[in-house]
Amino acid sequence: MKTLDYLHLDNKKVNNVVNALNQLLADYQVFYTNLRGFHWNVKGKMFFGLHAKYEAYYNDAAEKIDEIAERILQLGGTPENRFSEYLKKATLKEDGFKPAGTEGMKKVLDDLSVLIKQEREIVKLAGEAEDEVTVALMDDYLASQEKTVWMIAALLENKD
Repeated sequence: MKTLDYLHLDNKKVNNVVNALNQLLADYQVFYTNLRGFHWNVKGKMFFGLHAKYEAYYNDAAEKIDEIAERILQLGGTPENRFSEYLKKATLKEDGFKPAGTEGMKKVLDDLSVLIKQEREIVKLAGEAEDEVTVALMDDYLASQEKTVWMIAALLENKD
């Protein structure tokens, strides 16, 4: 049964959205894994605050991963589920970085910049496909991430 028949969306246009969502899924999986590493390995005076913040970030990323994969399925696609394939496809790379102080937050900020760029492209593609649900999902992500970017930038101010 083809869900798109019931959703009244154009298969060709939606295919572009599905491909972009699969790219975003790969990058979110790498982002999530890097955040776990930051959480486990953070050191320094800000340990307690950063340890908790990295945990909040990876929990948020895990929720988004599930939502992205489910949206791919709703649009008739198949979400990738092999980490080896994520690593081939992802723009973000495995980090292995052991952050001290706010160094990890700078990396989070850089990674969020990549994700935000992809999400804005998905908004464009989904708009062209008249896929308001994906647009709304990405808009929600962007609203939250723009606030996170503002907060991290405030933390890093004068910390260059």
